[in-house]
Amino acid sequence: MNKNRWVNLEGAVNVRDLGGLPTDDGGETRFGRVLRSDNLQGLTAADVRRLVGELKLRHVVDLRSGAEVSLEGPGPLVSVPEVTIHHLTLFAEAGTFTDVEAAETEVTEAGAAGAAGVDGDLVLPWQNRAPEDFEHAGGFYMTYLRDRPDSVVRALRVLGGHEGEGAALVHCAAGKDRTGVVVALALTVAGVTREAVVDDYVRTGDRMSEILARLRASPTYTQDLDGRPDDSHLPHGRMMERFLSALDEGWGGPVGWLEAHGWTAADSAALRARLRD
Repeated sequence: MNKNRWVNLEGAVNVRDLGGLPTDDGGETRFGRVLRSDNLQGLTAADVRRLVGELKLRHVVDLRSGAEVSLEGPGPLVSVPEVTIHHLTLFAEAGTFTDVEAAETEVTEAGAAGAAGVDGDLVLPWQNRAPEDFEHAGGFYMTYLRDRPDSVVRALRVLGGHEGEGAALVHCAAGKDRTGVVVALALTVAGVTREAVVDDYVRTGDRMSEILARLRASPTYTQDLDGRPDDSHLPHGRMMERFLSALDEGWGGPVGWLEAHGWTAADSAALRARLRD
């Protein structure tokens, strides 16, 4: 497997290309088509120039909740005319500001809604869990598919090039759980080996300390993350294996689940061509 997949930027720490991954037929995925990332709030002008100019980024799939976007802002790429932002939360949402169990608001003395932060157990699920609990993470990841199948299918169609040419990038806050689920589905559709899909998920652990430092620097996340050791957030392969096994057992695999929610053979062909040809 190609080891040089990291895209080093000043304002994001968990950015990597989905190229160079082995496929079931002995091939590899192509570089420069799809990227995965943590939050893009801190991108510098140089980062934007590299992503948009050098890497030809044209579409960003933002999996954050509505509350996270409201609290953090849409990020600098929203002002770049060449880039289209697709906000596709994976949380069930309620009201105009707060996601169900994703964020809370409080009313200040002046009567304005003040942010109480985002629930870290949803942003980074299964933190502080014992190793024997890891197998249940697959069930937690299934809630993304249960609550927002529309967002999952739409995200994969954007990554598959339905919105036009140019590179696409998918991200959430840490680039681990929500992003990990969407990327795992995309790679499976593209024919990447199961071992490589799990390995890509685990690779985020290489940057976990840097990711958490960024999140703790934001009032949106710090309250829920402070005091929790970094290694409690690490992605373990058993989490992704359990999720994929749940799809195998219940739907005959990820493609079976997707097809039950409106995915077509043409969608699979487009995504496969995007990452393979």
